[in-house]
Amino acid sequence: MSSDSPSKHAQRWPELTSEPHPWISSIPDDLVSRSVRERHAGPYRSAVTPAIATIEVELPSKTLALADEASTEIARFDAELGAEVAPFAAILLRSESASSSRIENLTSSARAIALAELGSDKRQNAAEIVANVHAMKAAIDLSDRIDEKAVLAMHSALLIDHQPKIVGRWRDQQVWIGGNDYGPHQAAFVPPHQDRVPAAMADLIEFSRRRDIPVLVHAALIHAQFETIHPFPDGNGRTGRALIHAILRHRGLTRNVTIPVSAGLLTDTDGYFDALTAYRRGDPAAIVTLTAEATFTAITNGRLLVADLKAARERWSEQIEARRDAVIWRIMELLLRQPVVDTALLERELEVSPANVSRALAQLASAGVIKEFSDKKRNRLWQAPEVLSALDEFAARAGRRG
Repeated sequence: MSSDSPSKHAQRWPELTSEPHPWISSIPDDLVSRSVRERHAGPYRSAVTPAIATIEVELPSKTLALADEASTEIARFDAELGAEVAPFAAILLRSESASSSRIENLTSSARAIALAELGSDKRQNAAEIVANVHAMKAAIDLSDRIDEKAVLAMHSALLIDHQPKIVGRWRDQQVWIGGNDYGPHQAAFVPPHQDRVPAAMADLIEFSRRRDIPVLVHAALIHAQFETIHPFPDGNGRTGRALIHAILRHRGLTRNVTIPVSAGLLTDTDGYFDALTAYRRGDPAAIVTLTAEATFTAITNGRLLVADLKAARERWSEQIEARRDAVIWRIMELLLRQPVVDTALLERELEVSPANVSRALAQLASAGVIKEFSDKKRNRLWQAPEVLSALDEFAARAGRRG
């Protein structure tokens, strides 16, 4: 596995090759300038991904040591929160989903995301972030089997409500990254032709079944190969990052929570995309190193978020006087993972009467734990400002370098 000094028999990670294809744009010529048509005339070249199912993984010892240290931190963080009774797993999963979406320039406030989960906010970005939460959940739920059906299910959970026509199958068209919509000739990267996708994904699934590769290294390489194949017309980045968590859970490195790796990647998105480019040029160490470094950043940020939520819960407990079996305590626990609520949600989730919910909400509002913000006589909404603030601060830290 280690390769500090090149060996005669060491197998270098294969670099992408390319192949030509004819090009006919689907955009009518009269909608673009002559110069654009000329720049996109003639054949283009798309990537050909090498088979990696049985390749020997050779990485520098310092890269392996960093990945091992990061794996230890993941296991420790997972065990710490697994012993907690508070629903931090749900809040971390939502935070990871929001961070992964931000890499794709989909941003939204914590309140808008919570409202979208309730079905009370129709804004596109918030709705797509909630869809990414569903994709992450699917990744975890399906982690006992990593196969083509599982990957398609993750993608479907992400886009079934927004782009239902493209889910349930691999892409049947050429896609490209960068450049313009007219053609792939000036793109930054042109993934494999659609005819190569099924075989490439079958090879990747076979690679994912290996057990001779350290878990975090394995997850990083699977993610990089997935992004290189780009098997869908849209949603590849978010599905590929969900796949990281499926692998971590499948291999047993995580058992309780979702490590917000995307929050770590957000601190250096340029470095993330550069690492994927390096991978395609035959250097897998870059993406492994970046994933490990992102893990440290993510866990630090995650610990700060959990500390903020614990502090909020302690302040609430000091302000509330009620029997230990009162419904108000159950509502406070729910507020940690669902910081915007209505009476219908509370009645459904906690299986309590409307009268008990109303009394508890009035007491929580009086203590300053929640605040009504809907200004409605019916379908009233309450928010937990401290939880929303903690989530927005988590997002702000994720977007900063250093």
